[in-house]
Amino acid sequence: MKRIAFFLTLFIPAILGKAQSFKFAFISDTHIGSLTAAEDLRRTVMDINADTTLRFVVITGDITEFGSDEEFQLAKQILDSLNKNWYIIPGNHDSGWSESGNNSFRLFFGSETFSFTYGGYLFVGTSSGPNMRMGPGQVPRENILWLDSVLTNMEDASMPVIYLNHYPQDSAQNNWYEAMDRLKKKNVQLLLCGHGHANRKFIAEGIPSVMSRSNLRARDSIGGYNIVTIKDGVASFEERKPVVQTNRKWAEVDLYNHHFDKDTTSYFRPSFAVNAKYPRVKELWHYQDQSDIGAGTALFKDFILATNTQGAIYALNKKNGNKVWEFRTNGKIYSTPAVAEGYVVVGSSDKNVYCLTISNGKLIWKTATLKPVLASPVIKGKVVYIGGSDGHFKALNLLNGKLIWDFADVKGFVATQPLIYHDKVYFGCWANDFYALDAVTGKLVWKWNNGTSNRMFSPAACYPVAANGRVYIVAPDRYMTALDATSGNVIWRTQMKGIRVRESMGLSTDNSLVYVKTMDGQLYGVSTTADSMQISWKSALQLPYELDPSAIIESKGVVYVPTHSGLACAVDRKSGTVLWQYKASNALLNPIIPIDKNKVLLSTMDGKLICLEYK
Repeated sequence: MKRIAFFLTLFIPAILGKAQSFKFAFISDTHIGSLTAAEDLRRTVMDINADTTLRFVVITGDITEFGSDEEFQLAKQILDSLNKNWYIIPGNHDSGWSESGNNSFRLFFGSETFSFTYGGYLFVGTSSGPNMRMGPGQVPRENILWLDSVLTNMEDASMPVIYLNHYPQDSAQNNWYEAMDRLKKKNVQLLLCGHGHANRKFIAEGIPSVMSRSNLRARDSIGGYNIVTIKDGVASFEERKPVVQTNRKWAEVDLYNHHFDKDTTSYFRPSFAVNAKYPRVKELWHYQDQSDIGAGTALFKDFILATNTQGAIYALNKKNGNKVWEFRTNGKIYSTPAVAEGYVVVGSSDKNVYCLTISNGKLIWKTATLKPVLASPVIKGKVVYIGGSDGHFKALNLLNGKLIWDFADVKGFVATQPLIYHDKVYFGCWANDFYALDAVTGKLVWKWNNGTSNRMFSPAACYPVAANGRVYIVAPDRYMTALDATSGNVIWRTQMKGIRVRESMGLSTDNSLVYVKTMDGQLYGVSTTADSMQISWKSALQLPYELDPSAIIESKGVVYVPTHSGLACAVDRKSGTVLWQYKASNALLNPIIPIDKNKVLLSTMDGKLICLEYK
């Protein structure tokens, strides 16, 4: 058996420029980890193996349900039994909740992209995101640059292209247009995707597009996939059901050169016109990373500390944005740096916690863990507090990395930044639990569970806040919860009608309000003294549908609100009016960091670091 998961460019001997007839299998949304997924995929694999007319297999994401290593391992074990070449990309379920930060996908399958030619066609697939942050999908910045390289180095520039991604190519992905604009310079003829769990033919960006059903059986007794036949300039799609061995032809697509390079038709693109509305906001400097920035940034004196999904920890000069130094780890980073005493501490998906000197990036120590570290550390005194994906939460000595204590009973993986409050450490995990540990000993003080069996409702992504003896959390179940900081008892837990809170929250500087941002784009202030969820403050800010989980920060009377579309918002604390807005990109914003007087730092998921000054 031969398995191929990744080729930068694979040219199978063929007559370039002359398309041939062939068939291939098109699988999507296997969701290994859900109830019948493994059996459904085994049936599909056996069915494909028995069909000698199929030349290869493409699999368009959501391979797993929750992105765990166990799920990836099982998926790979089943797919390894395919007797044909197969090509695979991740979907949002593989990356959005992954205990490895989508690092394990690369380890199990070789890469999160693929490129190969067959029968005179170039097939190219990219990852889709969102990676570890709730929000719309996003082709990672490094994938966009990889796509550039593949398309630039095509042996035959006129070869027809078939592009694959987990998402449909529309605004469901923040940067769909970056891929489309590149593909349209070539002879792109067809888009293949999953995500919607239904067979569907449609047009995206003027390009014929086909979505595949999920391989899961759902309410049926048998799952299924698609067989694609390319012949005489037509792609035909048949739904195939194993076991009963039925085929249903449901779609045909004419394949031809659309000459998009000469197309003058206008397609929707995100608008940056809001920047002209606030001329007193000016960009001082701009740094563009070559990969995603999947976590927040930190400041220390004249340094800005940042990380990226290529595994780099680096420092920029705060005044001009020039890079001062860079240190490479061996895994993607989704850990916001913590700084103290001239040191910076970061976790990496390569299963290590790193401590470097801020002045030159020299390694002081690194501490190994059993699984990736996606959580962000907090430093209190000379102690580093950080959780991991291995069921452990640890306190480490800042100066040498030695273990002070280890709480080894975390049920799920930790991806948040812990809260230190009243000598306790508070954090959530992706197993519906929220913990309070003694900060000195690491002993469990109390544990609270939200009562659901759905891991995706866990209070795991928000940065908890505390005031007046209470700890506040919000979660994807759209509940806001106030817990007694000492006992863990629920003071109130509310899902208010018309107020759909998610993971984004923050504390006012006077501790009187917990800021929450709703999915419908409102910004509220919830009282920290009331015995119920009482809205005591409301902003005039009105955003469209909004999912960014990044923390809200107040500084010097200004409330800074990040969004998943790259729009930074500054709101007056007293009046609730919008002071200014600035669109940095069309990707998710990390927390907005105030620096100096009337200056803020923006960082975006697509790798931008921007220093703004406003009057």
